[in-house]
Amino acid sequence: MNITYPRHAPKKPLGQITRGKTARNRLRPVDNFFLKYDPGLLTRCDGDFAKALFVDLGYGAEAVTTLETASRLRRLNPGLGILGIEIEADRVARALPFADERTFFRLGGFNIPLLPGEYVRAIRAFNVLRQYEEADVLPAWAQMARGVLPGGLLVEGTSNPFGSILAANVLRRVDDESAPWRPEALVFYTNFRLGFDPAEFQTILPKNYIHRVVAGETIYNFFEAWKASAAESAPVRTFGLRPWFVASAEGLSRRGYRVRMQKKWLNRGWLVWEHL
Repeated sequence: MNITYPRHAPKKPLGQITRGKTARNRLRPVDNFFLKYDPGLLTRCDGDFAKALFVDLGYGAEAVTTLETASRLRRLNPGLGILGIEIEADRVARALPFADERTFFRLGGFNIPLLPGEYVRAIRAFNVLRQYEEADVLPAWAQMARGVLPGGLLVEGTSNPFGSILAANVLRRVDDESAPWRPEALVFYTNFRLGFDPAEFQTILPKNYIHRVVAGETIYNFFEAWKASAAESAPVRTFGLRPWFVASAEGLSRRGYRVRMQKKWLNRGWLVWEHL
């Protein structure tokens, strides 16, 4: 195994300070996604996974998202260590009173601040990369990969201010330093409070996709197919937005897109596109 792990916390965080504004429960859907998508990763305890951390990168001006995540994920794994990271020192200082033996807050950026002997099983990086250029995405992902155990996950994406819709990359850590992440899926979520329109998701795409919704790009073709499927299944709207959402996913599947069709996803407003 050739993965290199940091031996100490980095002296200078890599990244830019974000606005830091996060509504309570904004990222609840992302926590629920981890619980549904790969619960075994959250409970895995063999080898270095025994004490491997879940990282909340860029929790914002208050510690609320990290604390909410700890509460949700520990229903599955009571001993799970949670590390909240912020690039702004004052935000870390305000969070420290909420730390305990399983919940940590540290100054850091894309270069995850790990102590000797620490490892990471999963990273949630939400509403962080939108302020960067597209060219910055892969270097940021590469930095975040250091310290993540093979098989670990990075879920990186964007939501609207209240978390009613979101879109995210799902990446799996592999044993290849030149390409440390294997893309597994692009996921979309809605709680239907804004209705249902595939075009709405285009506005909150992750940075590596948002400027590529143009003719000839894979993501453009996907949205054209989703919009067509939604239009074809519009009569189902009579029975509600959720049945219409499910019907639009069925249309995508018929068009050859690898969409997870299980009820645990679609009935809860999740579209999981296994695009690669």
